[in-house]
Amino acid sequence: MMIKRRVSYLLARLIHPRLAVITHDLFMIWAGWLLARALSVSGTQGLETPLKAFLLPEIPLILVIQGAVFWVTGLYRGLWRFASLPDLWNLVKGALAGTVLVMLALWLTGSHLLIKYPQLAIMYPAALVLFLGAPRMLFRSWKDATRAERKAHARARTVILGAGHTGVALLRELQRSGAHQVLGFMDDDNSLRGVRIHGVRMLGNIEQLPRLSEEMAIQLAIIAMPDASNEQMQRVVNICEQAQVEFKTLPNLSDLSDPATPSRLDDIKSVALEDLLGREAIALDWQSLRSGFSGKRVTVTGGGGSIGSELARLIAELQPAKLSILDQSEYNLYCIELELNESYPDLPIDYQLGDVTDQATIKHLLETQRPHIILHAAAYKHLPMLQGQMREAFANNVLGTKRLAQAALQHNVESFVLISTDKAVNPSNVMGATKRIAELYCESLNDQAATRFITVRFGNVLNSTGSVVPRFQQQIKQGGPVTVTHPEISRYFMTIREAGELILQAAMLGQGGEIYVLDMGEPIAIRFLAEQLIRLDGKRPDQDIEIIYTGLRPGEKLHEELFHAEETLQTTSHPKILQARAQSIDSDYLSRLLDQAEQASNSYELQQLEQLLHKIIQDIDFANGEKQ
Repeated sequence: MMIKRRVSYLLARLIHPRLAVITHDLFMIWAGWLLARALSVSGTQGLETPLKAFLLPEIPLILVIQGAVFWVTGLYRGLWRFASLPDLWNLVKGALAGTVLVMLALWLTGSHLLIKYPQLAIMYPAALVLFLGAPRMLFRSWKDATRAERKAHARARTVILGAGHTGVALLRELQRSGAHQVLGFMDDDNSLRGVRIHGVRMLGNIEQLPRLSEEMAIQLAIIAMPDASNEQMQRVVNICEQAQVEFKTLPNLSDLSDPATPSRLDDIKSVALEDLLGREAIALDWQSLRSGFSGKRVTVTGGGGSIGSELARLIAELQPAKLSILDQSEYNLYCIELELNESYPDLPIDYQLGDVTDQATIKHLLETQRPHIILHAAAYKHLPMLQGQMREAFANNVLGTKRLAQAALQHNVESFVLISTDKAVNPSNVMGATKRIAELYCESLNDQAATRFITVRFGNVLNSTGSVVPRFQQQIKQGGPVTVTHPEISRYFMTIREAGELILQAAMLGQGGEIYVLDMGEPIAIRFLAEQLIRLDGKRPDQDIEIIYTGLRPGEKLHEELFHAEETLQTTSHPKILQARAQSIDSDYLSRLLDQAEQASNSYELQQLEQLLHKIIQDIDFANGEKQ
């Protein structure tokens, strides 16, 4: 057994991966010497027959010496596929050193070749470098070409949908990176037919993608259409789905078309739901925002939630003197603290775990932070749950707002911004009613002190905590079905970033007492959202994933509204912000009703609390303060 292992070891050592290379080099050493002798000797002297050429007496000596020199100089430590100029220089040095040793050995053995043919000292190393270097470089070139061909086949076969400035900028980036094999452009502009852009041809209209995807084995379509409307984006996505081609887009397409802004290939992302909603980019007055928030002390309540955390991020960008964040969720507060401390290490930020309904917490917060601006985003908002949690909804949404607003008056806060909802308009549920009462209370305080009370009202926010989109995505992940309450139900939607930016802009517009309504565009059918999310997951609605209808939930409307019939709607200096100014409110009457509702809440008289909530809405909201 021991002998067998030793034999196996010796065979493994002999059959070395570089054995073929050494054999090749020894043959080339012989061939190089033979060529050098043939060129050095006049005519054919000394090489009368092929047999004599193979049996030259000095060949064994030359093979041993030259082979040993190459081994010592490390010629066989490198790989041919990585051969480079340093390897070639190593070969030249080995050839020259070997030539010197060979000539010395021939002289010591009594050979007179060097004396008779001194040109051998030049011919031999030159032939050796040629015979040994050329195969290595040719092999390296062949491997590089093969590797490039394999890499080209491995790269995604890509078409760019849209041949405008953005598409051309994207092409340059893709060509520079080499990450994609760009087959061509596709664009609906017929004037571009037959043209080439940076060597890449126009393949045809986007409608032809399903046919071309099979003919050209297209794997990826990148949508480079920054000006695409809602309907256009949906159409392009549908075509990509019909073609069974993976499709991606860019989150900020205008960045790629701006030569001053470096493009980033890693911005390419999968098409998301917000890309299909066709929301126009918001143009903010950043100068007014910076002048309004820079150097100010700002407090955000509910700062760990979806809207509150976005407001905190935006404010941190505006370089306030100090930012304070209040949230009753330990986990949410922990998450936003980690994020902001990493992104803004030099910004003074105070994180307070607490409840807006706790008067001691509110008093301590305002006394220690002394904010100039309060953005009040803390609220309970889950409509179906709050239908059975009226006392908690009233305590958080109404009493929390009331106590915070009163504290703002006492501490001379400059601006108090209430974040409200479209469900406060003609409320049909507990959540909407409590938010509307909070609106009314803030309006009633506006004339009592220098504090400006401003309300900002908007609809649903995509991907916010507890919203319909994450629920649909979870249902799709589980294989369905996706549950929609009604085939015709619709809602207003905007992105979290858009909502946060417009809230800050509205805060700068208000002089006090206004209700600002964010332009939500057209309402979106919930069924449409479900269908698009299913398609974006690569599946077919009602075939791969079933959509079922469960019926409207208690307190749920078929369609939401953004303002009351009694409210006068007017434009503002910002095209995305409208102002709804209601008639005056009897603040004393509202205060008395709220005191009674608070007493009912404290004594857990839920029936009385419900009656009082209805009374506030009916007497003050619907009847404009006319007492029953």
